[in-house]
Amino acid sequence: MNPLIPSAKTIQIYLPKGNPRGLRLAEMTTRTVRLIEIPRIHINDFFAMPDANQVGLYFLIGETESTEKPLLYVGQTGDLKRRLNQHDDKDFWTRAFVMLSTNNSMTQTHALYMEHKAIATATQVGRYEIKNGNNGNRPHTPDPLKADCEELFYTLDVLLSTLGQPIFESISISSVDNSQTKTVPLTIVEPTKKNEAFSLQAIGLNKEPILFYCKVKNANAQGFYDDDGFVVLAGSLVRKQHTPSLSQWALNKKEEMLSDDKLVEHNNESYKLVEDLLFKTPSGAAQIVTGRPTNGWVEWKDCNGRTLSDTYR
Repeated sequence: MNPLIPSAKTIQIYLPKGNPRGLRLAEMTTRTVRLIEIPRIHINDFFAMPDANQVGLYFLIGETESTEKPLLYVGQTGDLKRRLNQHDDKDFWTRAFVMLSTNNSMTQTHALYMEHKAIATATQVGRYEIKNGNNGNRPHTPDPLKADCEELFYTLDVLLSTLGQPIFESISISSVDNSQTKTVPLTIVEPTKKNEAFSLQAIGLNKEPILFYCKVKNANAQGFYDDDGFVVLAGSLVRKQHTPSLSQWALNKKEEMLSDDKLVEHNNESYKLVEDLLFKTPSGAAQIVTGRPTNGWVEWKDCNGRTLSDTYR
């Protein structure tokens, strides 16, 4: 069967911690490819897995408050844990997607070939803003190995789309042959007592979040980091004045919050936030609070003075 022709598929999604917003392992039941979705907040859960030491292809995905397209960095490595640890300095990413083989058959040559193809295809499709500084190095690939890579890449494409990241799907309009419609039945595999029981506690619904604080002159805010971004809590005080270097996005966002009555007058120097507000990034939240460009990973601190970066990175 030609892997490029759409056909019915069964995909298994496993939740190792019972958390549908946490780690997710996706596999096509007839293939040897595993795709692991890793929220940055749960990166240590992945590092504790045997999979973390394998050869793999990885995708770092995130957003900034000021861009419409998601941001994407593509890489490959012979040691996923070591390489992902080296990306601590990249502030933009909030989720990693790691591709590896279920039988340890993927080699560095496979990974290099697919890294090059992934960057080229994602650039051509244009759904994401590519953060790579180059297009990767395409190795010499004998035809049998190239055929393996193309089949692996096809499976990767399906699994990424299944987990909500259509990195390689064209956005151009084309005719559709309904007889070839791709259907993907999903099987959600819940944990067993052998690993971790599914419960409200496992998905964090009955756990108090770790609170972080941002305190500068005329501003006093608190919030928490979760799978979707940084939430600034109602009652937080936001500085009215801003520096000339504050981004245009932050200026527009504050005006929008004022016009929507999410920010109200508190005193001559501060506004008050009247409802909990989710920001895509900690830095975006900190910019609004402080009125200046800042790195939210170090600006937000817990009650013991530990930064957001100290806690989650």
